[in-house]
Amino acid sequence: QGPLEIGPGCLLSGLTPDSSPALQGCPLRDVVLQGHHVRLHDLSCRVFTLTGRLDDWQSPVDEATYLNVPWAQFFHQTGIREGDLWDAEMPRRSHCLLNARLFPVLHAREALGLEDVLWLLTPATVPSERLARWRAAWRMSWQELLPCVDREAELGARRALFFLQGQRKVRRVLLGHQDSSLLPLTRSAVHEGYHEAMLGTLDEVASTAGDAGIAARTLACIAEVLGCMARGEGGLRSGPAANREWASAFRRLESGDIAGGVRELATERQKWMSSPALLVRAARHYEGAEQILVRQAVMSSCQFVTVGPAELPPLGHWVQVVCPARLDLSGGWSDTPPITYEHGGAVVDVAVLVDGCRPIGARVRRISEPELRLVSLGGTQWSEAVAELVCRELEDLQDYCQPHAPGALLKAAFICTQIVQFPSQKPLRDQLMESFGGGFEVHTWSKLPHGSGLGTSSILAGAVMASLYRAAGKAASTKSLIHAVLHLEQRLTTGGGWQDQVGGLTPGIKIGRSKAQLPLRVEVEKIPVPDGFTQTLNDHLLLVYTGKTRLARNLLQDVVRNWYARLPSIVQNADMLVSNAEECAQALRQGNLLLIGKCLDRYWQQKKCMAPGCEPLAVGCMMDALQPYVYGQCLAGAGGGGFLYVLTKAPRQKEALHQILAQTEGLGNFSIHSIEVDTGGFSVEVMGCNPK
Repeated sequence: QGPLEIGPGCLLSGLTPDSSPALQGCPLRDVVLQGHHVRLHDLSCRVFTLTGRLDDWQSPVDEATYLNVPWAQFFHQTGIREGDLWDAEMPRRSHCLLNARLFPVLHAREALGLEDVLWLLTPATVPSERLARWRAAWRMSWQELLPCVDREAELGARRALFFLQGQRKVRRVLLGHQDSSLLPLTRSAVHEGYHEAMLGTLDEVASTAGDAGIAARTLACIAEVLGCMARGEGGLRSGPAANREWASAFRRLESGDIAGGVRELATERQKWMSSPALLVRAARHYEGAEQILVRQAVMSSCQFVTVGPAELPPLGHWVQVVCPARLDLSGGWSDTPPITYEHGGAVVDVAVLVDGCRPIGARVRRISEPELRLVSLGGTQWSEAVAELVCRELEDLQDYCQPHAPGALLKAAFICTQIVQFPSQKPLRDQLMESFGGGFEVHTWSKLPHGSGLGTSSILAGAVMASLYRAAGKAASTKSLIHAVLHLEQRLTTGGGWQDQVGGLTPGIKIGRSKAQLPLRVEVEKIPVPDGFTQTLNDHLLLVYTGKTRLARNLLQDVVRNWYARLPSIVQNADMLVSNAEECAQALRQGNLLLIGKCLDRYWQQKKCMAPGCEPLAVGCMMDALQPYVYGQCLAGAGGGGFLYVLTKAPRQKEALHQILAQTEGLGNFSIHSIEVDTGGFSVEVMGCNPK
C-alpha cells in the first residue's frame, strides 16, 4: 500500500500489509529487510532484521560495514556505541555483524514494529527518543536469532502469502481475459487446504464481473476446484445437471441476475461438500450453470439479425429452401463458443453438392388450421414422412430446449423467428389466427446420415428459418441467418459454433472470422481462386463415408472444459487452428493443391489435439491405406466418425480409391461419393400448392 520507493539491490521478505505505513517515505537501496516468526519458549513474536546488501557478516568491525557504510560512520550517525552491541568481555577482534545485538525483540512497555529497525537508515530524520527506545528494548543478534526462528510458522506464513498472491492472480487472469492456466494453482489450493479461500475468491469474481463471458469461465473454475476436491473419485465429471435443488439458482442466471445466481449456487454448494460423489455432482451443476452463461454470451449475436418485409405467399403455397453441405478445410473448433469470443476464430469452409445435389432442405406453407404441423421426410423432398407432430397449444412447444425431444429444432425455429411468442399469455391458436390467419406446415429432409460431420443440423436450422421467414412475409439476409442459427442453437441448448451455417448458407469457398469479443459477430470473406481451379477441386476432392457414427457424446463438453482450464497445449492449438486457416485460404487463392493438402493434414492433427479419441481405429486404418494417393485428408466436422474427405494426387480417383479400400481389412461398410463446389449457394423458392 504505497507509495513505496524500493530502489535497486533490495530484498524485502516476510512483510505484511501492516508494514506499509512504516515503509512510506523511507527510500530503500541496497538493503535486505526481513520479517521473521520467532518462538522464545512459549512466546511467539515477530522480529525484523535490516542489513546492507554489501555487508560482510564475519569480518571484524574495523574492516567491515553495516548498512553498506563503515561501522565507525554508522556509530557516528546513529549515536549507537559498540557497548550497545557487544558484551565487554568479548574480544574486540571478534566483534562482527553476525553477533551484533542490533535487532529489537521485546520491550517492557511498548509494542515493537518495523520502524524500530528502519530508523537505522535515516537516523538524522527521527526523534532522539528513538535511540533511547532502541536501547531499552531486549535485542538479539543474527547468531542468537536464527535458532529461535519458528520454521512451522514461517512456512505457514509463506504458504498463506502464496495463496493470497494466488487469489490476486485469479482475479487478474479472469478479469483481464488472460490465457494463463489456473489449474496448477487450483490443484495446489486443494492439496494445501486453501480451497475455501479459492472458492470465495471465485464467487466474488463471478458475482461482480458484470460480464457473462467472465462469469462463465469463473464458474468453470469453481467446477474444477470441486472436481479436484473429489480426488478422482465420485464418478464421471460429464453427466446430468438437473437436480431440482439447483433449479432456483439456474433460473436466476437465465433471467440475467448473475450476482444473485452465483450467491444461490454458493449457498447450495455447501450442502454438497461431504463426499466425492456429491462433489462431482456439484461440479456438474456448476458446468450446467456455466453453459447458461455461455448461451447468454452467444445470444448477444442476435443483435446482428435484421428482418425486413417481403410479400406474403398465398395460403397453401410452399416456400422451399434447399442447401448444400459444407466441408471444413481448416480452423474448426476455433468457431466454438466460448473459444470463438475469448480467443477469436477463423474457419475455411466450402459449400458442396454431394453426388450432384444439395442434400439438405425444408419447405413451409401456411395452412388454414391454427396449428403447427411438423413433418420429417425420408432422404429427399419426395420421400414419405417418417415422423409427424402437430402442435395446437403453447404447452406443446415447451420442450423446444431439449434437443432430443420430437421436433425440438422446428419448435425452436418458430420461437426464434418470433412467429410464435413463447412464453405468452395468448394461446397459440389466437397468435396464429391474429398474425397469419392460420397455422404452418413444415417439411424437412436430409440425404446425409446422422453424425455425418457435414454440418447437417445447423444448415437445416438455417433452411427452416429462411423458409419460415419467407412464408411469414419476411426476409432475412444470409448474414442475418448465420447469426440467427447461432441464436437458435443456444436456445436449443445444443451449443455449437458458426462454421456449419457459414459453410452451407454462403456459396462457394470462403473464410469466416470472429474477433475475441462480445457481442459475437461473424464476418465472411469469399476466397477468390484462379480460373478453372474450382473444377480442379471438383476433380480431386472425394468424400468417403466411414460407416462409423460419431459416438463422442461428450466431445464438446470435454473441449470446453480443457479450454476453460487454459491448458497450454489447447491455447497453443487454438492459435495454430486460426493461423492454419489463414494459410489454407492463401493456398486456395494460389490454387496450390500441395499446400492445401498440407493444411488438411495439419488440420487433422489439430483436431486430434483438441479432442483426443476422435479417430476410431478403423478410420486410422482407412487413412493409412489412402495416404500414398492423397495430398491431404481429414474427417469432416468434429471427427469420431462420419465422412472423411480426401484431396487426391490424381484427378477422378473414385473407382481407384474404392478398390484400394475394398482390399483393406477391418473397414466395414464404406462408400465413396463425388462432391462439387456449390458456387450458387442455397435457394429460396416460392412454389405452388403442389411442391412436386
